[in-house]
Amino acid sequence: MTTMDMTGRKVLITGAAGGLGSAITWAFARAGAQVHALDIDTAKGERLLAAGSDEAAAVRERVRFVRADLSDARGLGQQLAVLFEEIGGIDVLINNAAIYPSRAIEDYGIEEHRQVQCVNVDAALVCVQAALPHMKRQQHGRIIDVVSITMYGGWPLLLPYVTSKGALLGMTRAMARELGPHGITVNAVSPGAFPTDAEKIHPDPQGYERFVLEHQSVKRRGSPDDIANAMLFFAADGSGFVTGQTLNVDGGWVMQ
Repeated sequence: MTTMDMTGRKVLITGAAGGLGSAITWAFARAGAQVHALDIDTAKGERLLAAGSDEAAAVRERVRFVRADLSDARGLGQQLAVLFEEIGGIDVLINNAAIYPSRAIEDYGIEEHRQVQCVNVDAALVCVQAALPHMKRQQHGRIIDVVSITMYGGWPLLLPYVTSKGALLGMTRAMARELGPHGITVNAVSPGAFPTDAEKIHPDPQGYERFVLEHQSVKRRGSPDDIANAMLFFAADGSGFVTGQTLNVDGGWVMQ
């Protein structure tokens, strides 16, 4: 795994206790960052911390679990204001959290649709707004949004999720334009099909795996570390001239 020096950087990762989030959390901790791993699920948070049992003590000490409800925009904003005041702001923000109910278009209620947008898009904006005062003061910051290759089509039964990821990508580009003069880059990572809990919504796991490998150019399943490496690149000083971009980490599924 490629390691980039994140010593002294303060990082906030949402959805940090999931399959991809856990890998990102520990990758940044190993690179020297102080990681604030935010998730709503306390049990998963405990498993996230337990997953670092083989890490060196200095690495384990750099990970802090933070429970927060992304569906409560007001409460989230207040909680982050307190957290960032305590730790002196944040240097790298990774908007990774998402929910993904699956059903036919006609079966979605508007409230459920709004709930997906609230967690997948609105919460990302709240996190950015909380992070900006510190980033603007120091004229440096990294914001990384997790979008999805589902935006390119090919996946039915995920209308609110795909809609939310399209909105998040638009927000990424708008923020990149506006925040660049402050030394803040904003980019997106678009994961392909990774074997995480999200795949459990598929009724035929083996058939889905065949479907994935048929579409990829690289004939192996992706590893969460593949996503973590992309995050480290966008967070590093060396990528400071890259902003408003989307990196598809998908084994060559989408080539555009």
